Amino acid sequence: MKSTIISFALICFSLFLSVNFISAAESNVFIDSSSDSTVVASAETSAVPEAVNLFGTIKDENGEPLIGATLLWAGTDKGVITDLEGKFSISTTNQSDLLVVTYVGYKPDTIDISKLDITKAIELTMQQESVELETVTLTGRAASTVNSRVTAVQTTTIAGAELCKAACCNLSESFETNASVDVSYSDAATGAKTIKLLGLSGTYVQLLTENTPGVRGLAQNFGMEYIPGVWMESIQVSKGTSSVINGYEATTGQINVEYLKPQTSDPIAINGMVSSTARAEINATGGWNINDKWSTGVLAHYKNESVEHDSNKDGFMDLPKTQQANILNRWYVKDGNYTGQILVRGLYDSRHGGQLSSYGEDRYSIDLNTWRLDAFTKHGFVFNEEKGTSIGLIFAGSYHNQDNLYGVRKYHGDQGNFNFNGIFQTNFTDAHKLVAGLSLNFDNYRENMVEDTKEYNAALGAQSFVMDRAEWTPGVFAEYSYKYHEHLSLLAGVRADWSSRYGFFFTPRFNVRYSPWEWWNLRASVGMGYRSPNLFSDFANVLPSARRILGDVNNLNQERAVNAGISTTFYIPIAGRELQISADYYYTHFLETVIMDLDSDPHAVTFSNLDYKNGGRSYAGNFQVEASMEILRGWTMTLAYRMSDVKYTINGELVEKPLTNRFKALITTSYQTPLKHWQFDVTAQFNGGGRMPTPEKYADGTYSWNPEFPWHEQLMAQVTRYFRTWSIYVGAENMTNFTQSNPIISADNPYSGNFDASMAWGPIHGWTVYAGFRWAINKK
Repeated sequence: MKSTIISFALICFSLFLSVNFISAAESNVFIDSSSDSTVVASAETSAVPEAVNLFGTIKDENGEPLIGATLLWAGTDKGVITDLEGKFSISTTNQSDLLVVTYVGYKPDTIDISKLDITKAIELTMQQESVELETVTLTGRAASTVNSRVTAVQTTTIAGAELCKAACCNLSESFETNASVDVSYSDAATGAKTIKLLGLSGTYVQLLTENTPGVRGLAQNFGMEYIPGVWMESIQVSKGTSSVINGYEATTGQINVEYLKPQTSDPIAINGMVSSTARAEINATGGWNINDKWSTGVLAHYKNESVEHDSNKDGFMDLPKTQQANILNRWYVKDGNYTGQILVRGLYDSRHGGQLSSYGEDRYSIDLNTWRLDAFTKHGFVFNEEKGTSIGLIFAGSYHNQDNLYGVRKYHGDQGNFNFNGIFQTNFTDAHKLVAGLSLNFDNYRENMVEDTKEYNAALGAQSFVMDRAEWTPGVFAEYSYKYHEHLSLLAGVRADWSSRYGFFFTPRFNVRYSPWEWWNLRASVGMGYRSPNLFSDFANVLPSARRILGDVNNLNQERAVNAGISTTFYIPIAGRELQISADYYYTHFLETVIMDLDSDPHAVTFSNLDYKNGGRSYAGNFQVEASMEILRGWTMTLAYRMSDVKYTINGELVEKPLTNRFKALITTSYQTPLKHWQFDVTAQFNGGGRMPTPEKYADGTYSWNPEFPWHEQLMAQVTRYFRTWSIYVGAENMTNFTQSNPIISADNPYSGNFDASMAWGPIHGWTVYAGFRWAINKK
């Protein structure tokens, strides 16, 4: 199987390169198709500085899409035709700034892009011939998928079209086509998924929703599954320490999720999905304009997976039976120079796993029950629109309650969080901008865990932990940005915060982008990140095991790290298209961190602070190279490869961090037919091997598990059929049917001292097929 996959990868890579030369030899005039339109273009190179794709929609006075409207750069033969939804996508050109729009029965119009923010989408309302043309209406919208060329921070925006390439049922499943972010199961019993960025756990990624605290604290273990994919308007992924405005917790990067907005959402949209594992999901969303100032929206989600599956016949469910209900309501107001929002979300999540129910009352049970409430309110006041002078006040809060059972371990935790961010910003000139403000974060945790006596802990005694704590963290921050034409961008920020648990700390960050030519970008960043450890949520993967929990768990230090990175991107024009090649390297060096020692004793886990005073080290180096291009009309492909070197000191020896992939390769390709009737998406992942925690050696010379885990492949595919207001899709995941053999140690005797479900490194379940639909009433 692996030789077949390797051959497939080499063939795709050869095809990717050869087709570039074929494209270069095409005739001077050809038909080109983007994801949203049919394009008629010239093979001349588009060399406009910071060339981007313009996205937008052409509509009539009633808000109905105009199908087949023509957009043409003045004085050229480069143009596009709008699709069935009135949408278009067209690359900028150095030959003209004027985009001429024509449609039979309507007056021609011209858009001067030199007067627009060309990184945002365009909505044009055309007038009939008998009506005098009025001012063009322009509104901003995030592009479908874009790697920013102009920001100092290396940022990728993932939105609608990209999220529809896979089932994408929640945030944790939104990165299957992304080379930078890894998603995998954290253990083999609870179904919890974890992400990794720059080779490190998602605990070092600042996960935000609408730039307010999102997945953190007790929500760390399952929080990404609490954000349905259908709810998301876009995802912004930033590598490195990024901005100081949203706090100090971004060490390896920042992921921000933007929900659907009521003022731009369809009034009614429904999405449903079922899978071969009997997983069923239904989503309903809607946004309504109450009047010219107020709008409101509702997002609702329900998931049910109630069938037991045990594909490897070890007596344990591959995935827990799950039920989740999730609802959100938002109100938005725009009145002159004031903008306000209120958002409230409630969630209930229940998971029941462990041994199959046929094992009776004494079976090893996994029961996880969570209630959560989130809310925020935002208030913005613009004082000088010309200079961009404004004040923003953001208040956010959440309450998280969970009761979990892991065999003999009973855990209860609740967390209350309050967060305030007051932001002032102004532009001194078009090139100079200042942002400054005040912040306050409060966390109140009440956690306890107790064990019932069973065979494996009867002799040692049942363990119990109480970890109640509160932390106040007020802070101040300032951030300066500078932009010199399209060639140079600087972002320098600093924070000063005081923690009631850890005292004063200082967070400097610096990002720079330099573009000597329009086809070449260079970026560099350096900065610090901090976080307060939360033992049972950060390391919840060890709870479904018989490992004893050792160490001074109530006296863990604040984690501190320095992250530095450099990246380069080339934009190479080939026959009217563009090949993007990028490479980056990031290094994270920990000054303080919590060490989870799974090596010293196969029957215990020891938590301790990094002993840096005696030469202890903890670091992660991450190198990635990526190439992407629209190869032929409507056919795009991305190839990526990443290497990770993650090590820390255990017992005075610098060792490779266990359960960490040494490399990852990705091939993702998409083909969309003209007029967007059909779309075909295929993604292949090649996940590298790595080191397992030190196993126990038996008297006969065998080991309790292999000291290394192998590399493995995964293949995913989806076919989508689009109609005017709805679409249907069918897909499959893990088509290679690869699963980790015996992911649970001593599954046949879960109450023994050898039981361990924390050794997960690969897929737990095999081939899965799913099908679904999307339907919406278009907003007028």
